[in-house]
Amino acid sequence: MRHGADHRITPDLLLRAYASGLFPMADSADDPDLFWVEPELRGVLPLDAFHIPRRLARTVRQAPFEIRFNTAFDQVVAACAESVENRPSTWINSTITELYGKLHRLNHAHSVEAWLDGELVGGLYGVSLRRAFFGESMFSRATDASKICLVHLVEKLRKRGFVLLDTQFTTEHLKRFGAIDIPRDDYSGMLAEALEGRDLPFP
Repeated sequence: MRHGADHRITPDLLLRAYASGLFPMADSADDPDLFWVEPELRGVLPLDAFHIPRRLARTVRQAPFEIRFNTAFDQVVAACAESVENRPSTWINSTITELYGKLHRLNHAHSVEAWLDGELVGGLYGVSLRRAFFGESMFSRATDASKICLVHLVEKLRKRGFVLLDTQFTTEHLKRFGAIDIPRDDYSGMLAEALEGRDLPFP
């Protein structure tokens, strides 16, 4: 389901939207306006059923990248917004870039980063609120870089006591890790549980 919005969304309004089950998108990177999305089926990656494919688990143990948290948030968002061969268009516009940068400075938006020889080669970013983490986007410039960032994200969320990892939608890529689609009403219950208590530290 799509709801109207405009580009004057504030960080506080954005957090309240997440708490209500909404998230913003843009029609294209060139369109400054945003709209609210409330999917009938919501993508969720159950933290207690997270699956690491065998080959990837072996790569994770080899530790090919240096993994960092929140050291290059703006760079990660910019990389996620780039037009690449397998993703010619993106929903990340300048309004989203500015808005999530503000959320990052308020400690509610975070990045997980893969570095190789001092170069950022993969990463993901998302929003934390209470015991929920809302994944937004990821990118990879080296084999398995974003996947390994996801593994480290889940490890950190489990350690901190998070109970919900929202992926917004499922993809074949995420389904390999155990992502599922759940009806909106079921998601609302999971979200309500995750919003109980205080904000958890991340990372």
